[in-house]
Amino acid sequence: MKTKEKTGTLKLLEIAALLFLAAFLASGAMALQTGQELSDKVVRLHVLAHSDSEEDQALKQKVRDRILACAEPLLTGAADRREAEALLRGRLPELERMAAEEIRANGYDYAVTVELEDTVFPTREYEGFTLPAGKYLALRTIIGEGAGQNWWCVVFPPLCAAASAEVPETALAAGLSSAQVGLITEEDQGYVLKSKLVEFWRGLEAKLD
Repeated sequence: MKTKEKTGTLKLLEIAALLFLAAFLASGAMALQTGQELSDKVVRLHVLAHSDSEEDQALKQKVRDRILACAEPLLTGAADRREAEALLRGRLPELERMAAEEIRANGYDYAVTVELEDTVFPTREYEGFTLPAGKYLALRTIIGEGAGQNWWCVVFPPLCAAASAEVPETALAAGLSSAQVGLITEEDQGYVLKSKLVEFWRGLEAKLD
């Protein structure tokens, strides 16, 4: 009798473990889909300083401001990420020239490159919103060796330029769904769990590549 009871208990444990694994895999698939849907609608801004010296970090901020001053008005009329990408690609030489001018104006002769490139980002909190980890199209400005601390934000939609209260409206206007806006602004009550799942699965995905 005891042997049968033990066998039955083991089978129940096996079934429970299989159900847990199935739920875990399903949550991972949903988390990755959520992250992918967000990344398909966003263009990040990534500015890499030459070094961590105080002077190079200050220069990074000035170059960032110069890039934003050109990119944000350019993207005002973009209806979605595809249009934003096309507009930026058409102006990459100009953006690079402006970055080089800013560097020279501040007394440096660092080389600089401005490019659009898929880039992996960790989960990042900003004022009024948070973006989960994932691979995003990024407008990357690399100053000199690009070895210093870098600056991340979002150039499309222009969420970093928006006040916290304006983030939902700005995101919706750029094509994000109500559910996605709720996720990044943490109005979705499952936000923390979903964000952590996206980060976990993205990390696992990177290790398996």
